[in-house]
Amino acid sequence: MAAARKDFEKESEEVQANAIGFAQLMAMVAEVSPLLRVRFSTSNPRDMTEEVVQTMAKYPNICNYIHLPVQSGNSRVLEKMNRGHSVEQYKHWITRIREIMPDVALSTDMIVGFCSETEEDFEDSLRLMEWARFDYAFMYFYNERPATPAAKKFEDDVPHEEKKRRLAKMIELQRGLCEESNQRDLGKVFEVLVEGPSKRSDEQLCGRNSQNKMLVFPKVDGIKPGDYVQVKVTSCTSGTLLGEVFEM
Repeated sequence: MAAARKDFEKESEEVQANAIGFAQLMAMVAEVSPLLRVRFSTSNPRDMTEEVVQTMAKYPNICNYIHLPVQSGNSRVLEKMNRGHSVEQYKHWITRIREIMPDVALSTDMIVGFCSETEEDFEDSLRLMEWARFDYAFMYFYNERPATPAAKKFEDDVPHEEKKRRLAKMIELQRGLCEESNQRDLGKVFEVLVEGPSKRSDEQLCGRNSQNKMLVFPKVDGIKPGDYVQVKVTSCTSGTLLGEVFEM
């Protein structure tokens, strides 16, 4: 029994010694082909590392986009959520990411109305969003879920109508930040991976650039889903870049 345990422990140590980290995994995938666009969906701020960001900056085919959920702009609320990071730590990473990847697009998740959130706590979230200038965000109000740690430990004490009011105010702020972000892209040319016809017209195509922004442009013969095309941005809405195929 003791010998078997030692063999197991030795094997575990060997596995750990040969383990591949996330940054290394991204690099391996990116090196499969320069035409392969690589994007991962989300990161917990406490798992973000310098090596990950440096790897993203090194490979042109790793998307210039990071989704880094913060959930709240108040450290007391974050601790109550058991997020494992503070606002100060989160701001440090936003600053460092932009130092390494100046053109990176950043998105986040936000929750309003979490247990005990005060108006001042909520305003802290708005202030963080204004500071970070997120390119887009996914925003929700807190809904208690049975059997979760929050439901067991805390009272859902923010009234439903107040949650809705806070969420509407946050969405209004982010809509302005999204439009500001898209306005900065006017006149730029992006490589776009074509996804297919746009939702509004079969005469238009749509696809995403490296920053995960959606671009819509007139259909051109010979261009099909899966192709890469150069698109020049001519106008925008708060949620979409509009343009035309750019002939180099």
